[in-house]
Amino acid sequence: MKKAILATKVGMTQIFNEDGVLTPVTVLQAGPCVVTQVKTVENDGYSAVQVGFVDKKDYLVNKPQKGHFDKAGVSYKRYVREFRLDNAEEFSVKDEIKADVFVAGDKVDATAVSKGKGFQGAIKRHGQSRGPMAHGSKFHRHAGSNGSATTPGKVFKGKGMPGHMGAKKITIQNLEVVRVDVENNLILVKGAVPGPKKSLVTLKDTVKAGK
Repeated sequence: MKKAILATKVGMTQIFNEDGVLTPVTVLQAGPCVVTQVKTVENDGYSAVQVGFVDKKDYLVNKPQKGHFDKAGVSYKRYVREFRLDNAEEFSVKDEIKADVFVAGDKVDATAVSKGKGFQGAIKRHGQSRGPMAHGSKFHRHAGSNGSATTPGKVFKGKGMPGHMGAKKITIQNLEVVRVDVENNLILVKGAVPGPKKSLVTLKDTVKAGK
């Protein structure tokens, strides 16, 4: 991994390119992220960069966190994440990673926690079909048969049934960066990104480059 940044989701909109083609984009408030620690092979057994994002009020930070941030000499942060960058040794504590780390045309992977839907039925959760809606049917939105009787005498794992939907960590791969607003730290990514507005999004250079 060569490039990565933390961002918050602003929302979706659409823009026109030079040829007048309309493109749906997700607007992300990317950074600035502050380097809070640089991990090395000698001290930690691996090479990585730890970054903090979004300021946090003093009374919401516990003592171990305060000690960590005070040692680095940076303000208290709400989100702290690690990136195993190929050039981690080039970073220093207090360095900033801004939106200009990416440029238009880059391919990225966006990771976030999807919107929670609560407890949902099999039709919404798995896209199953409903039964007849006539009064005599008595089978409308039920999930249907769960399994056989004597053989195999159980419900197989993975059976699509009602249950908790959403609120899972999801990665959308190979998204294109359409535009980068360096002045306002905004990154516009083509298409949809998981999660509700104001949620945390992690952007990394894609693992499917060239595909």
